[in-house]
Amino acid sequence: MVDPAKELLDLLNIETLEVDLFRGTGLGGETTKRIFGGHVIAQALMAAYRTVPDRLCHSLHAYFIRPGDPSIPVIYSVDRARDGGSFTTRRVVAIQHGKQILNLSASFHSDEDGWHHQHSAPKVAGPEGLASRAERRAAQADTVDDHLRADFLRPRPIEVREVKPQDLFNPKPLDDVNQMWFRMPAAQGQGAPMQHCLLAYASDMNLLGSALRPHGISWFRGGVVTASLDHAMWFHGPIQFENWHLYAMDSPFTGHGRGFNRGTIYAEDGSLVASVAQEGLVRRYRKPEAR
Repeated sequence: MVDPAKELLDLLNIETLEVDLFRGTGLGGETTKRIFGGHVIAQALMAAYRTVPDRLCHSLHAYFIRPGDPSIPVIYSVDRARDGGSFTTRRVVAIQHGKQILNLSASFHSDEDGWHHQHSAPKVAGPEGLASRAERRAAQADTVDDHLRADFLRPRPIEVREVKPQDLFNPKPLDDVNQMWFRMPAAQGQGAPMQHCLLAYASDMNLLGSALRPHGISWFRGGVVTASLDHAMWFHGPIQFENWHLYAMDSPFTGHGRGFNRGTIYAEDGSLVASVAQEGLVRRYRKPEAR
C-alpha cells in the first residue's frame, strides 16, 4: 500500500522543465473527477518558491478557474513580477489542456522585527480526547454505497480530529463555527517552504463545509453542488506541521449561490501561524434537464 504522506511529499516535489516552468502530477491519491483545490494551490506555491531562494511567503491569493483533471500533469508557469529590497512577488499560472485552471499571486518577505499582537486561540477540547476522522468514517462505512466505500475509507496524509463534526449522512443545522485539529507527522524535518506548502494544501480541507453547516447540508446527502472559487492565505509565524494545529473556521455569510468562509490556524501553544479566507460555490443541485 502506498504511504499517503510520502505520496503528498512526492506530489510537492515538482519537476523543473525549464527556467520558471514546472510540472506536477495531477494525481495525488484522489479518485474523484477533479483535482483537490489544496493540491493545486500547494504545487503552485512550491513552483513560486523554486524561484525565491531566500525569502518566505507571507501571503497568497488564488482563483480557481477550471476543474483540474487528475489524469494528466499540471504545468506551472512562474512570472517573476518583482524582486524588491524587502518583498518579492510572483505570479503562477497552472495549465492543463492548454487552458488555465488556477492562477496564484504570492508575496515573499525578508524577515524583520516589528510590533506584535494576536487574538487568542479559542478554548476547545484538545485533540487527545477526540475521535479521528478515520475512526469516525470506519464506524460509518456500512452507510456508504459499495462503489464509494474504498475512497471513503482510503488513508489520508493529514490526520484530522474535528471538535464538533457534522453527521455526514443525517446532517442537522449547526452553528457555522467549525473547528478541527490537524497535523502531518511526516512533515517532521521538512524545511520552511515545504511546511508552508503542506499547510496550504491542508487549509482547503473542511473550509467550504463551514458554509453548509447552518443549513443542514452535506455532500454525502446530495442536493448541493460545491466548488472552491478562490483562496487567500497569510502566513504569520513558523510552522511545524508535524505537530497538532487548531483550524478555527466560520462562515459569516452564505447567499446568492456562494458561501464565504474564514479560518485561523493556531499552533498547539496558541501561537497564530496563519489566516485563511475562501469563497465557494454553494448551489442547489438541478437535474440536467431542469437547468
